[in-house]
Amino acid sequence: MNGNFEPEERVMSDVAWEEDGVMDRVQEIIETLGWDSEDDIQVEIGGTVVSGIHQGENYNKKWATPFGVRKYNKDAFIIISNQSRRDLTGSKPMDREHKPQHPYTPPSEEQEIVVNMDGGVGGSWEVKEES
Repeated sequence: MNGNFEPEERVMSDVAWEEDGVMDRVQEIIETLGWDSEDDIQVEIGGTVVSGIHQGENYNKKWATPFGVRKYNKDAFIIISNQSRRDLTGSKPMDREHKPQHPYTPPSEEQEIVVNMDGGVGGSWEVKEES
């Protein structure tokens, strides 16, 4: 699979088109989701990268990809999305006053941190001279 979906190119092996093959499973999932033939269904490829760096004439062809060339990762995947059923409404403000259970209280400038000499936090300590 080279990522080309031209009609004349055979993209998947014959196994996908056999009885209970991949295409039958895709059809079952579409029916489970309740999609119908009038929905705007898009098929895309994920797990790809397009080079966005212009290479000089003497670039390392083993590691660098020429500008605009698309590569498909070994774990590339197919995305089937139903654009007709996408919810494109923006988020709405809450219909009530926001009252968090643990409200944020900013620290005051005069706040002191007291360290116990035993390594604990809190309490107090004092320095005594040895006699």
